[in-house]
Amino acid sequence: MKKVTGIGGIFFKCKDPNQIKEWYNKHLGLDAGPYGASFEWRDAEDNSKKGLTQWNVNTEAAKMYEPSAKDFMINYRVENLEALVEELKKENVTILDSIASYDYGKFIHILDPEGNKIQLWEPAAE
Repeated sequence: MKKVTGIGGIFFKCKDPNQIKEWYNKHLGLDAGPYGASFEWRDAEDNSKKGLTQWNVNTEAAKMYEPSAKDFMINYRVENLEALVEELKKENVTILDSIASYDYGKFIHILDPEGNKIQLWEPAAE
């Protein structure tokens, strides 16, 4: 089973998200709105398929990173999240919540051995 198929997003904490977004815009041309910036790309094996990688910042008080003490979280794109979760359970990986479904895909959070929170995302069918 293919597990991770790419990076779905990178999220990190900062003291002043608006100031950081302005800095990235001014110096690197990254135009981030309230939900960050989206980078669109095409699948290498089938260029008719599009994908997105999300970039966003949050305040230092953001709770979305807990229980990790780290200031970042990486979102990995996956295929067949349900089957992957069953495999991870058998491998005793720490699973933090249940699969949540939205119009844009399914998500679940896990921890790696060093306590880094990881978000797994199976994008909705396009």
